[in-house]
Amino acid sequence: MPTATFTSQQALPSDAERATLIGRLWQPDVGPVVVAVHQGQLHDLSRIAPTVSQLLELDVPVGKIRHALKDGSAPAIASLDAVLANSDETLRDTETPWLLAACDLQAIKASGVTFVASLLERVIEEQARGDAAKAEAIRAGLSSVLGDNLAGIVPGSPEAAKVKEVLIAQGVWSQYLEVGIGPDAEIFTKAPVLSAVGTGADVGIHEGSVWNNPEPEVVLAVNSQGHVRGAALGNDVNLRDFEGRSALLLGKAKDNNASCAIGPFIRLFDEHFHIADVRQTTVGLQVTGPDGFEMEGSSSLAKISRDPLNLVSQAIGRHHDYPDGLMLFLGTMFAPTQDRHGPGQGFTHMVGDWVTVSAPELGALTNRVVHSQQAERWTFGIGALMRNLAKRGLL
Repeated sequence: MPTATFTSQQALPSDAERATLIGRLWQPDVGPVVVAVHQGQLHDLSRIAPTVSQLLELDVPVGKIRHALKDGSAPAIASLDAVLANSDETLRDTETPWLLAACDLQAIKASGVTFVASLLERVIEEQARGDAAKAEAIRAGLSSVLGDNLAGIVPGSPEAAKVKEVLIAQGVWSQYLEVGIGPDAEIFTKAPVLSAVGTGADVGIHEGSVWNNPEPEVVLAVNSQGHVRGAALGNDVNLRDFEGRSALLLGKAKDNNASCAIGPFIRLFDEHFHIADVRQTTVGLQVTGPDGFEMEGSSSLAKISRDPLNLVSQAIGRHHDYPDGLMLFLGTMFAPTQDRHGPGQGFTHMVGDWVTVSAPELGALTNRVVHSQQAERWTFGIGALMRNLAKRGLL
């Protein structure tokens, strides 16, 4: 079990001392509290904003947070290390605080097929009809046709249109290639508002799935005006067999109980961290299984085929309003293909896997895999949050 990721040294960015980090914790007998990380403590930001969504609507959220930390209006309410340790759901003391997902009222949206490697894996899923045993042969066949020729193509460009014509002629065109190199990005709803889980919580896979995987991603925090305020780590848990059988099963492949994790904190944009840093972020993935299986991988956001701000513009704008903002997954950089249960069978989760998504700029997000019906039930929705905030005099 990766207990090290529940310490501040591992869970926080490598330059944590200068990072502006916000998130949410569950405070027993109080409820969800918006907090900032400062000098080893978690500070209550309720006097600034009762929700993360509202905090990101402020003109200069970083300035407001820094002022509140100086004048004492954001008091320390918990030790960071104690809360991180207690966020491990397998060891949790429900009498003391633990971390929640770093967002609250924002819509949870996701971008699909934004990296060439994951694009090819989606085409493979489609052609394999969800059968993992067929994936390796299809992968080899597609690579011989496509090679790395898609890597430098700008989606929606005249060059991309020519490639589309060639691929159609060769019989390998796919709906995934359409959103991968066509003009329109795939933007979909990953999960309902408030359903995401935080670091340390169990993440769920459907018990009927036999081919599934984590999807390590960077998640942008965007306010209602379309302004990107910061970034976090995410795990867009995916069922490859369900989606591979039919793209119309995307909702069932993506949205199950506890199938979305975001955290451990949102790093706000300031003088030390901005969108240019996001564009160069390298995200790592580590899976440790109860069977002794171990896997590690990494990829850079620099390989993304659509700029993050282009994805934001396709998610929110004249055609799409989100009055409480949104959290936008930028797309998975790679899909694990390492054989786990035998040659040619590829990777799939086992119940009990520990998954860590990490990046030097954003820290580490760690979750244990269970079947969705075994994960903690999601009962605290929008109505519960409104009642809780009203009771605390924050509305």
